[in-house]
Amino acid sequence: MEESPLEVAVKWLEGIADGRIEGREFEAQSIRGLKILQAQSGFFRLGFVVHDDVLDENGNWHPGAIATLIDDVGASVVFSLGPIKASVELGVSFISTAQINEEVEIEARVVGEKGKIASALVEIRRKATDELIALGKLWMASNIITRKAGLAQAQALSQFQSQASKL
Repeated sequence: MEESPLEVAVKWLEGIADGRIEGREFEAQSIRGLKILQAQSGFFRLGFVVHDDVLDENGNWHPGAIATLIDDVGASVVFSLGPIKASVELGVSFISTAQINEEVEIEARVVGEKGKIASALVEIRRKATDELIALGKLWMASNIITRKAGLAQAQALSQFQSQASKL
């Protein structure tokens, strides 16, 4: 039986977080330990504990690691609704920061989808106080293979699907 887009999206995100997907080492470092608390089509709730691999020189959660988490989580929540899409725009507003061992909660939801484009909103909040740490907005467009897409894109899609099916 074929897996649903939601099942594939969850496996893909978990596979990156625990380092099972090759070629995603930077992402794996940035989201290591990410826990999916709730997953439904178009909505994810996750938990994360800031660890020492994602800290900047001042001991704060590095903005690049936050942006990586937002991109991966946002892409996964969009993919939970259907065909693979590619990020075409990512905007992150950094409101606060977090320290090592601090627990945060992440909510991601698809806020719009029409045809070949979708938008997702990802909020990261401090678990103890519900204070907003970062807000990410993603726009994603379909990259479904067409005659013009070429062999390289077809191979990349095939590799992604193969990796996801092994998880």
